[in-house]
Amino acid sequence: MTVRPTHLPRLRRQTLRHLRDPDSSLRANTNPGTAPGLDALASHLEVADLFWAGQDMTALAMHSGEQLAATRWATADRPSPCGLLYWDEGVGHVDAQGVQIPVEACVWGPYEGGLLLWLLMSRSRLAAEVARIGRYEVAEDAIPPLIPICAATLPVTTEPAPLAEVDPQLPQPVVAALAAAWLLMQQPQLVDRTQERADKPTARAYARDGLPAPEVSIVDLRRQYTPQDQDADEGGDPPRRYRHRWVVSGHWRNQAHGPDRSLRRKTWVPAHMKGPDGAPLLATEKVNVWRR
Repeated sequence: MTVRPTHLPRLRRQTLRHLRDPDSSLRANTNPGTAPGLDALASHLEVADLFWAGQDMTALAMHSGEQLAATRWATADRPSPCGLLYWDEGVGHVDAQGVQIPVEACVWGPYEGGLLLWLLMSRSRLAAEVARIGRYEVAEDAIPPLIPICAATLPVTTEPAPLAEVDPQLPQPVVAALAAAWLLMQQPQLVDRTQERADKPTARAYARDGLPAPEVSIVDLRRQYTPQDQDADEGGDPPRRYRHRWVVSGHWRNQAHGPDRSLRRKTWVPAHMKGPDGAPLLATEKVNVWRR
């Protein structure tokens, strides 16, 4: 089953049922040492804001994350204090003793002075992989729709923490993609955020409990990116005048913001053409060198 944004409230609700039931296979068959982490997962999931990243957004987060050396995990740097982000088509893998387990969702929230990050996969993806092998069957009633894979606590610091120092239990490309996605969500000229309501059966289930039906934030790229005024060179007196056009590769930049523009925030600048309209294009040659 393809997970759509309207499915997320129902999947969250059903996963919580497994996390809160001490007799569920998830809790009964799990190492007792992981119980506090699963308890925290349930607490975070219950109050989490819901996000769904489209394929284009996921691809950009993974690409730009490769160029992100450090980031902050503080509450002010997150799109919400607790959140569930589902990545359409997945965002990488966890290597479990040579077995590549796909990561399709992230759940985060505060924990013991840091940020607890859980990586999850969907039950539907597990069922599809098992069906492809053809030797086993998935007892779907015994498995939550969002399956916890692994977790670790990330430091909450004033200064950006190096991604190279992330707990080895978490794959660095996945963590970097999440950090990049949080930063990209703060760029309305690059990313669209729209709201979608839960499907009707889920909305009725919430109503029976006297709760409002949650909404899902859909995060995706705008169809066309137009460089804004802030993409131009800052400062300079007199301003620079260019006589050529050239291609600027996608990159992160420390964008000034806040009181008197005294603060800095990582901002992704997509590949674009720079220079005055009609000016000659500077052509460059690229040589690929393969060394054995």
